[in-house]
Amino acid sequence: MVHLKTEEEIQIIKEGAQILGKAHGEIARLVKPGVKTKDLDKLAEEYIRDNGAIPSFKNYNGFPAALCISVNEVVVHGFPGDYVLKDTDIISVDCGVYYKGFHSDSAYTYPLEKVDAETLQLLSRTYDSLYLGIAQAKAGNRIGDVSHAIQSYVEDFGYGVVRELVGHGVGKKLHEEPEVPNYGKRGKGVKIVAGMVFAIEPMINRGTRNVVQERDGWTIRTSDRKPSAHFEHTVAVKEEVTEILTTHKYIEENYPYKWRSKSQ
Repeated sequence: MVHLKTEEEIQIIKEGAQILGKAHGEIARLVKPGVKTKDLDKLAEEYIRDNGAIPSFKNYNGFPAALCISVNEVVVHGFPGDYVLKDTDIISVDCGVYYKGFHSDSAYTYPLEKVDAETLQLLSRTYDSLYLGIAQAKAGNRIGDVSHAIQSYVEDFGYGVVRELVGHGVGKKLHEEPEVPNYGKRGKGVKIVAGMVFAIEPMINRGTRNVVQERDGWTIRTSDRKPSAHFEHTVAVKEEVTEILTTHKYIEENYPYKWRSKSQ
């Protein structure tokens, strides 16, 4: 069942999403070679709690951290730990915030300064596919319109679209209906109506779409060990417009490597 949100509930999610966005911004200052991924997680949890919210991911079905940190060939759900970032890495940082009874969810993939041009293109195109999907997330369309917009764009470049993991509704629970796949057919799937709030999150691989799960039961990586990119926003559908509730603004302000201008 899809739980539609009132305008007041959407506003609460947006307020939580601002805390989430600013937490991402604090993380952005620290993403650099020599930093351990567990240091990013510690910073994020402290910031979220200091601002009156709770990390959505910590203890979710046993997940041990506030952040999912996924480096290079890891698609999603990587654990923060003692891994030390290198200047050739890409790192996906996925975070959720629980605030006044509602969740928000967003992700961003950083390239460090010596990432190769082909991988930078993967990130840039995955980022663009997120906004192409959002453009189709409007009242009267169907989820398949969102899915098709993402899939058709990235597959034109020969990339693999992950099938096993999808976007999702967001609200009182972190994962609600509807599911929002990154592949699909126009005009198919759940009809999009005002009051829906969901996360759109392309997970796009430079090589095969096939993935494997590591023995920890969480970490998902590409089967060919080629890089994967992941970007995510939580959006709210209204009668006349769809609003992006989460923000990457603070990341873009605080991350010193202005990679998108270089990758266009």
